[in-house]
Amino acid sequence: MKFFVTATLCATLVTGVLPAPVGAGAIEKACRQSDRSAANPSLCRCIQSVANASLNRAERKTVSKWFKDPHQAQVVRQSDRRADERLWARYKAFGENATRICG
Repeated sequence: MKFFVTATLCATLVTGVLPAPVGAGAIEKACRQSDRSAANPSLCRCIQSVANASLNRAERKTVSKWFKDPHQAQVVRQSDRRADERLWARYKAFGENATRICG
């Protein structure tokens, strides 16, 4: 269960369909467009800020897609590919930091 919580951290922290501001990053946009029940624009900006510090641009783009399809996070988590293992480790650290910093 813990891996699922980590894999869907951002998805469970966000709410409503809100227009993303111009210049918003991929994570913030996905956060604002999510139908989750616990977030606001400030939280989405915070999560994007943590993502900017924790993940590279390609990783942020990949992770942003997990908002609509959390199963893809599990595909990466369970993959034996070295690149996926690295992405999962960085994503897990990102999730821990976002939880600590953004609440």
